[in-house]
Amino acid sequence: MDIKNSETDVPELAEPHLREVLGMAGLAVEYIRAEGNTLYRRDEDGGEISVADFAGGYGSVLLGHSQPDIMRRARDLLDARTPVHAQFSRHPYANELAAALNRIVHRELRTGEPYFAIFANSGAEAVEAAVKHAELDRVMRIAALREELEQSAATARAAVVSGAATLPDGIRARHSIAADADRTDALEALVEALDRDNAAQLDRPPLFLALEGGFHGKLGLSVQLTHNEAYRAPFRSLGAQARFVPRDRPEALKEVYARDRGVVRVPVVSGSRIEVVEREFPVFCAFLVEPVQGEGGIHVLDPGFAEAIQDFCEEIDCPVVVDEIQSGMGRTGTLLASSQLGLRGDYYVLAKALGGGIAKTSVMLVRQARYRRDFEIAHSSTFAKDSFSCGIALKVLELLEADGGAVYRRATERGEVLRATLESVRAEFPDQVKEVRGKGLLLGMEFHDQSGSAAPSVRALADSGLFGYFLAGRLLRSHRVRTFPTASAINTLRFEPSIELPDEHIDRLATGLRDVCRLLRDGDGERLAGTPTP
Repeated sequence: MDIKNSETDVPELAEPHLREVLGMAGLAVEYIRAEGNTLYRRDEDGGEISVADFAGGYGSVLLGHSQPDIMRRARDLLDARTPVHAQFSRHPYANELAAALNRIVHRELRTGEPYFAIFANSGAEAVEAAVKHAELDRVMRIAALREELEQSAATARAAVVSGAATLPDGIRARHSIAADADRTDALEALVEALDRDNAAQLDRPPLFLALEGGFHGKLGLSVQLTHNEAYRAPFRSLGAQARFVPRDRPEALKEVYARDRGVVRVPVVSGSRIEVVEREFPVFCAFLVEPVQGEGGIHVLDPGFAEAIQDFCEEIDCPVVVDEIQSGMGRTGTLLASSQLGLRGDYYVLAKALGGGIAKTSVMLVRQARYRRDFEIAHSSTFAKDSFSCGIALKVLELLEADGGAVYRRATERGEVLRATLESVRAEFPDQVKEVRGKGLLLGMEFHDQSGSAAPSVRALADSGLFGYFLAGRLLRSHRVRTFPTASAINTLRFEPSIELPDEHIDRLATGLRDVCRLLRDGDGERLAGTPTP
């Protein structure tokens, strides 16, 4: 690997391979300034080139780059010497933020149940916090189940010893207990047999459920809950076990349950007899779901499937973790995209736009019915819940709610205009564009697979594994439009602009997409790929 930067003579040590890959597609560009829905780069003469930003920090800059009210709040906080590092002390600003989030959540979910807040620094960290909390809850439920098993055995033992209950012959036979065994010895043999069988269940690790195409981060635990096999495989031995459910097969939920459910058996006194009954073992720790899958290709969760997930999880007592990292914070027209689907989570994860485009912050919300206060001691973070990020997040919520939710309405309106434009391109080039999907300002355009193209140059791009990046490179070089493909669906370009999106940027995007489609139609892969950036 050549790690020398030809522009500066400084060794390239900050992810040089990634820079090389970006350079192949023409995306290794340095941006020097950002404002509204625009990024700026330098031309060869040192002047500024404006770029329409449809990547939007992967959804982080809903309100726009360098949003004036947020910048003022940041300056005020810094000028006031706000104590960023005051860990293990009172954080009233964090509590104010949690309360503000609750007010909006209560309105959208039409509930008054409190959601407690655990803050973090990124979306993946907040996912891990949710999963850790769910596992703590599961462990505590297992501890309660163990106590129930012990108490039931003690009650059965007392009933047999006193002569109030007997062990039926059928149970003796099923557990290979001698017919002539003393009643007390027979019960002890039954308890020992049940304990042996139960031990394997009680020691089972947690099993997580998620949807095919889902993305929940790339940290040690969260990466195993992300469907993309290329992300998971190298680290399989480090993480949790997950079952991935197809997006279009709600019946698969019951199939997974039937295959993986756990039960323990316990002796109980029923009248004058000892019976053996089953108790459900909580092997399913949590079900993670995105209302709109981002990295999986911008797929909106079907409302019917959302209802099936809700009912299924209530039936088996499995908490639902709603990952709103990309879809939430107003991008689809509400704080919680899931609220439009009728899906209620036991946990919510919010990040990205919560930081207003400048603060690195996230939050995990967990409903009171599931909350375990011991988690506040078991889990912590040096940088989470600080005064600066909380102050910025409070300003973000204030802006979202201002003027009766004008930002929500603006996201919906801009999304409708953008989608109509994307649909017009698809209608014009149906052999190149397969589908337009998404909601609000979280949209995607999927291109047809070009691996069978008659043009060798186009086929080579499709086979490179970087197809969507080459399309994005053409848009950037020739049309000053910035976007990227979704990480796990490389043929889908993402569009996550800010609410400051002007019509001129939409028109520029449309021109660029039509150009890309013509090159694909004409089999001109060479022009599509362009000249690699050094």
